[in-house]
Amino acid sequence: MAWNEPGGNNPKDPWGNKNRGNNNNGGGGNQPPDLDEAIRKLLDKLGSMFGGNKPSGNGDGGFWGFIIVLAIVGAVFLALSSVYTLDEQERGVVLRTGKYERTEMPGLRFRIPIIEDVIKVNATRVRETELRESMLTEDENIVEVQLNVQYRVTDPVSYALRVENPEASLASAAESALRHEVGSTEMDLILTTGRVVLAEGVKARLQNYLDEYETGITLTNANIKGATPPAAVKEAFDDVQRAKQDKDRYINDAEAYANSVVPEARGRAQRQMEEARAYKDRVIARAEGEAERFEKLLTEYNKAPQVTRERLYIDAITEVYTRSSKVLVDVEGGNNMMYLPLDQLTRQVQTVSGQAGAMSQSDISRLTDQVLSELRARQNSTSTTRREGR
Repeated sequence: MAWNEPGGNNPKDPWGNKNRGNNNNGGGGNQPPDLDEAIRKLLDKLGSMFGGNKPSGNGDGGFWGFIIVLAIVGAVFLALSSVYTLDEQERGVVLRTGKYERTEMPGLRFRIPIIEDVIKVNATRVRETELRESMLTEDENIVEVQLNVQYRVTDPVSYALRVENPEASLASAAESALRHEVGSTEMDLILTTGRVVLAEGVKARLQNYLDEYETGITLTNANIKGATPPAAVKEAFDDVQRAKQDKDRYINDAEAYANSVVPEARGRAQRQMEEARAYKDRVIARAEGEAERFEKLLTEYNKAPQVTRERLYIDAITEVYTRSSKVLVDVEGGNNMMYLPLDQLTRQVQTVSGQAGAMSQSDISRLTDQVLSELRARQNSTSTTRREGR
């Protein structure tokens, strides 16, 4: 029979309802146990466990048992609340009655309940925050800049106690530093090659602000993730950027052309200079040779002037006649020019010698002797005629 079946006298009934099922004409077997009686019996058992006198049915025993239970629960609660743990990334800032007392390192730690409070601060995790704002540049243009800042908490006490909201202070200081640096930089540098310098300036200025505010935050990195012109002027800005790219391309093409033309021009100039030096040396050498030949010829002329003079004359005539087939000779004492058929004489000499090519030096000398003989004969006949006329 189960302990809760009606009409039963079950000794296993924890509520001790031995005769409750027989009351009210046998219809009370389905009634629940009396809760007040159960609590009273539980308190009686607790009182007997702690050495108290067994109550005689009045309410004093229940009150003291309740007090004992509260005391036990309070003791357990205080014991549990006085023990806490800090992992490797955390530092514990302990406050005693609201005043800073100490900083606890990682491990199992104890505190005085109610009197001491512990603020846990993660001192090793790298945190980050981002900022995107439209700002005015030095040349009075508007640019949208996106800033990413990474930081760590290096002073848990300052982070937890000096500033009410360190993250909000960091965001405000970052915006201030970014506006100051952007306002000191032209738009072209921000949008093109000046982002690294801008990020370094923002990082140094922002760290200075955080140190002055005593936030306990140390920056690890500051990066300009994006810088774009406003959407209203983006097309015009893109046109300007394309024009700058075309300019750079034209400059590069011109430099490439100059690099290919200038060496070639320098080579030609160097060649002309070398040719000029060679011509100079050749002319000087020829002049020196002519001077030396003239000196030797002067020596021979001093020995035999008449012969040397005729020889020079013959050489000059030879050099001239080699380039011409006809010669006009001025007759001495007359106004007429004599024509010497040197072309016919030349052909005769070539026919006699049997050479089809150019005349040799001996042929030219022989022809010259014939011309001189003919000239002397004509001069003699002219002189005789003149004497006879007189």
